[in-house]
Amino acid sequence: MKELTIDATVDNIQIVTEFVDKQLEGFGCPMKAQSQIDIAIDELFGNIAHYAYKPEVGPATVRVEVIESPLSVVITFIDHGVPYDPLANEDSDVSLPAEQRKIGGLGIYIVKKSMDEITYEYKNGKNILKIKKNI
Repeated sequence: MKELTIDATVDNIQIVTEFVDKQLEGFGCPMKAQSQIDIAIDELFGNIAHYAYKPEVGPATVRVEVIESPLSVVITFIDHGVPYDPLANEDSDVSLPAEQRKIGGLGIYIVKKSMDEITYEYKNGKNILKIKKNI
């Protein structure tokens, strides 16, 4: 397991992505899965950066675990910001034309559809969001 703690800012999304990608490359993750994970990082870490501590900046921890059987990766996002469960909202209605959809929610919808598992809990003053991708 590898872990990175960094300020939750939009500018640090690239650093987090590179950190996770380095772990993924270490076990030969296919490019399609890596791209899906990178999109999820952009969405999830971006949400932490935009909303968790506003107007302040606080830390976020990103943990990467590789599970052997079946081969999969679990990425955990941890912050001490405002409690927020992104899974509690109703999924975006992607059947509607873009101009008729509610603002927000499309990113988490994409994450839900591209990952094999996603969980959220608020525990001991921390938001803990985990995504799992089978390789």
